[in-house]
Amino acid sequence: MPAYAGAVLAPPRKLMADELATVKLFNDNTASVVYITNLATRKDAFTLDVMQVPQGTGSGFIWDTEGHVVTNFHVIRRASDLRVTLSDQSVYAATVVGADPNKDVAVLHIDAPANKLRPLPVGCSSDLLVGQKVFAIGNPFGLDHTLTTGVISGLQREITSVTRRPIQDVIQTDAAINPGNSGGPLLDSSGTLIGINTAIYSPSGASSGVGFAIPVDTVSGIVDQIISYGQVTRPALNLAFAPEQLVEQLGISGVLVLEVNPSGAAAKAGLRPTSRDSFGRLLLGDIITAIDGKPVQSGSDLYKILDKCKVGQTVDVRVLRGDDEVSVPVTLDGLSG
Repeated sequence: MPAYAGAVLAPPRKLMADELATVKLFNDNTASVVYITNLATRKDAFTLDVMQVPQGTGSGFIWDTEGHVVTNFHVIRRASDLRVTLSDQSVYAATVVGADPNKDVAVLHIDAPANKLRPLPVGCSSDLLVGQKVFAIGNPFGLDHTLTTGVISGLQREITSVTRRPIQDVIQTDAAINPGNSGGPLLDSSGTLIGINTAIYSPSGASSGVGFAIPVDTVSGIVDQIISYGQVTRPALNLAFAPEQLVEQLGISGVLVLEVNPSGAAAKAGLRPTSRDSFGRLLLGDIITAIDGKPVQSGSDLYKILDKCKVGQTVDVRVLRGDDEVSVPVTLDGLSG
């Protein structure tokens, strides 16, 4: 067809080197990213027929050629059934191998042929730098694979999991992480996995420039435990503590012990729970103020310190008992879940 008179023909499109690199990264890694549909069982109010309806969607990625898929726990939460769609649009039923709600990580398994499974190369998150490029691949809004780019805008951030426990050392990025991107991979410029896209900070729930990813160093240890044992075991004192609002009302600084598991680490070490005397008067239990010299002012502080410890490790727990400060050596239990 002849060009219009006077029309200026554009030269053939030439991509810059960094654009070519981004296109290659997307093409090389989309086969590793999957689409997860969370199905719930519902009963029709009129016919009483039981049917499955989608109650949520998200992303995930292939971990190994044995069929393990990694995603966020909140993506699969309360699912009665799960479906995983691969990049070639083949769909597989998925089973939950295990999950760590405290860190928002879950591992699924699908019975797919090994030649369809392309694991992502697992990198390291300990040497990341603010300002380096990152790439998020996922299925926002149920669309086909999409790519967003940005930079690491912050490190060692903290967000709260669905269990209200803190997730530490989180990566902050300005790469758009929209609904449906949850559970997808965050990659560096070499296409190596450095985190799981997990949350956004936005009043509307849509991306507004602040996204978060769980660092791969945290994810790897969790996934290895789940694949090997079906669960994650963490160090614990095996006690229950008072809500922070109550502690503030009492004018206390620290973590007030409410209850101790009779067979747990705290009870064996002699930590004292809150109780009542024969007249019904409240007798405050031990107030934890430090562990191994690190100050404890809240439950979040307590969890952060314990996350750095190991099962079977003996820690020095500093408590306020009445008017006295006491040091109590406690050998940490292993708590699953």
